[in-house]
Amino acid sequence: MERRISGRAASDGLAIGPAAMLRALDGASRPKGSIAEEHAALAAAVARAREAVAELVGWLAGDAAELIGFQLALLEDDALTESAYAQIEQGVAADAAWRAAMAEEIAGYEAADDEYFRARASDLADIRDRVLRHLLGLADNGKLPDGAIVVARDLPPSAFLGIDWSKGGGIALGEGSPTSHVAMLARGRSVPMVVGLGQKWEKLDGKLLVDGSRGVVIVDPSVEQIAAARIEGEALTRRKADAVARQSEPALTRDGTAVAVLVNISGPADMTALPAAACDGIGLARTEFLTANLLQDEEAQYGAYAELMRWADGRPVTIRTLDAGGDKPIPGYTIDGESNPFLGLRGLRLSLRHPDIFRVQLRALARAASLGPLKVMLPMVTNAAELEAARGHLRAVLSNLAASNVAFAEPAFGMMVEVPAAALAAQDFAADFFSIGTNDLTQYATAASRDGAEVADYADVLHPGVLAMIAHVVRAGHAKAVEVSVCGDAAGDVRAIPALLEVGVRALSVSPGLLPLVKSAIRELDLAKIAEGA
Repeated sequence: MERRISGRAASDGLAIGPAAMLRALDGASRPKGSIAEEHAALAAAVARAREAVAELVGWLAGDAAELIGFQLALLEDDALTESAYAQIEQGVAADAAWRAAMAEEIAGYEAADDEYFRARASDLADIRDRVLRHLLGLADNGKLPDGAIVVARDLPPSAFLGIDWSKGGGIALGEGSPTSHVAMLARGRSVPMVVGLGQKWEKLDGKLLVDGSRGVVIVDPSVEQIAAARIEGEALTRRKADAVARQSEPALTRDGTAVAVLVNISGPADMTALPAAACDGIGLARTEFLTANLLQDEEAQYGAYAELMRWADGRPVTIRTLDAGGDKPIPGYTIDGESNPFLGLRGLRLSLRHPDIFRVQLRALARAASLGPLKVMLPMVTNAAELEAARGHLRAVLSNLAASNVAFAEPAFGMMVEVPAAALAAQDFAADFFSIGTNDLTQYATAASRDGAEVADYADVLHPGVLAMIAHVVRAGHAKAVEVSVCGDAAGDVRAIPALLEVGVRALSVSPGLLPLVKSAIRELDLAKIAEGA
């Protein structure tokens, strides 16, 4: 009999398929060996899990690589396994020791006052299960039926990324938030998703219909419901196909206003997902691939930046300097044990604490600027003095390069606007351009974590206060004759785009998978009517 369960819409679209419940590996065990054998078994399992996550970082597209950096950093930190090894020395089996150690870690995160830490508990659970699967001789993530509806309490980004979505499927979560990292990934890959179903997620079985647009999951849908959903899904597929067919055309509103649509890039895979001719350039290239061993490797960095420049083929490329910290730790570089890492030493704050490493990156960027229009973007800028300090490092690097025989050019030097204080004081910053990071700006301004299910309704970029800050930055940019763009999640949200354009934004940077539909949405807008309140 049909059951309808309501949650929150997180990713548009409809999916019909068998429920695939993802639970912790409760009850499974393995024969216990000697202390030395158990120690070696856990070490090998952790190493294989680390290799699997590192491999994901290497080939993932979009925002994916940076989103699972948290897991990779934990797996590279010996502190994670100390408790388990201590228990093994007392005669406990490796799998039991690992479960107990991770249960303690997860409980600590779930009990934290900070919403960020509570949201990261699902990543710890994923790490626990990855290692357990290797200890138990199971596949890393198991094989799901084609088109399955993944049902879980929550779903960490790396678990999402380990699933083959090419055969369809959807997601139904008991917890989660529409603004979470995994929801962003689902939207970028057109995977229908509903979150916030509560305890009822545990009763989802059989055939499910996930309506990601309305935030509803139907258990055992009727023949009529399935037929209606397929008709609606086919119409959505046609709209997407039409948008892809026109993706290389300019994004002009009905009244002729041009909007630049650029792409966010996290790695080489993004450059195969979309032809360069479809976009107006790269609005955000992340550099969080710079693990500890690459931070001082100028040649490796230069090679990566040069690849971006070649792909863009003369279009502008904006590369963000290392945005470590927060949910992107780098062992040996970021600060361990911060009580609130999102409000701690991260982004430019960290770069200025490590000037030698910062200058290596600036050298590689200046060299890449000789290949075309490259812009350097500084993350997490709070005050004008920071920007000037960073520019001082750039001047020193340019002076040093001028004394060598290496080709280089001075790049444009701008900043992300994601701190509310910086947004309200935008007129005081001597930046060559502004790029508004709506994800952090929204969560800071609304005091609501983007990953927090309990406060999901508060973290709204359309809050009048958030829009007022965006409008202020746009006005400041116009007064200073510098470009203002939006590179956060809101740029790819067709429900937010009218409001962004109404306050004067004329450049959006989105994940490659969202670009066709964003351009299509812009073409359907009439700014004159929006301004009139029509």
